Order: sequence, then C-alpha cells, then structure tokens
Amino acid sequence: MRLLLAFSAAVDRFNDWVGRIIYWAILISVVISAGNASVRYLFHTSSNAWLEVQWYLFSAVFMLCAGYTLLRNEHIRIDVVVSRFSEKTLTWIDIIGTVFFLLPISIIIMYLSWPVLVDSFVRHEMSSDAGGLIRWPVKLLIPVGFLFLVIQGLSELIKRIAFLQGLIPNPAPKKQDAHSPIEGAAE
Repeated sequence: MRLLLAFSAAVDRFNDWVGRIIYWAILISVVISAGNASVRYLFHTSSNAWLEVQWYLFSAVFMLCAGYTLLRNEHIRIDVVVSRFSEKTLTWIDIIGTVFFLLPISIIIMYLSWPVLVDSFVRHEMSSDAGGLIRWPVKLLIPVGFLFLVIQGLSELIKRIAFLQGLIPNPAPKKQDAHSPIEGAAE
C-alpha cells in the first residue's frame, strides 16, 4: 500500500501543478476577450482566430482541470443528502462511484475521442470560420483531460481504501471544512 500511496501523492502533485498552471489560462482568456471586444468596438474589426483562441483556452481550463477539481473534492454533490452520512459511508459512496461510474465512463470517453482526434489531425481539419484555427489541438484536450481525471480517480480510490484501512486520515473533508485560496482571502 505504501507504493500505491506514493503513486497517489505523485498524481496529486501533478494535478495540483496542472491546476495552478491552468489558472493562468483564465487570465489570458480574460485579456484576449477584453482585447477582442475593444478592437471590435474601437476599430470595427474582429478576428476569428483570437475568438477561437479564447474558446480553446476555456476548453483547456474546463478539460484539464477536471482532475484538479477531483483532487480538491470540488465536484458537485447534493450537500443536503451527503451531510447526513458518516465519513465511512461517504467513503464507500466515493469508492463505488469511482469504480462503477467515473473510471469506466472516463475511459470510454478517452477511447471514443481518440479516433476523432486522429481524424482531425490527419485531415488537417480547420475551423469553418474564415481565419479560424486548426481543430486538432482543442480535440486533443478531450482524451488528455479525461486521462488526468482517470489518474486522479485512481489516486482518490487509493486514498479512500487507505482511509478505510486506517492508514491515513480522511482524504475528503466535508465541504464546510475545505477552503480554496479564494475563500480564504474573502474571510
């Protein structure tokens, strides 16, 4: 189990790093969006390429941060229901959800998205909009994002099993106990 926990810690560090890097994509996207709006209103011109860069950055944030969101235990739950369960019951719910839903569905999406990516790459697929960008980089985000989610799912599974065995403290604190840097700054 020690080797699995070391793997889990490495995955956690990786997805934390990805999440912190991707934060910058949000800032870049906001700057590009403001620039697009300014150019459109001041000079009565626009660029489909810059608009698509903005969309690509949003896609990168959404897809590549799925593992980071799982790491931080920030995926949507029904708090009214979840708050009534014990830590062990919640851990079992997480294990069952990971094994029967998260991992299989993520692997299926990776499998099904790969041929679409390869086809787009081979055909040099371009945006249908004038001045648009190539499409395969944004399609690459799908299998890569789900790969990050799968490895984080495995990490969470390892931590939940270790918790049930009494080897580590609860890796999934209840929502009211978890604070993001933004929440901490607001207090």
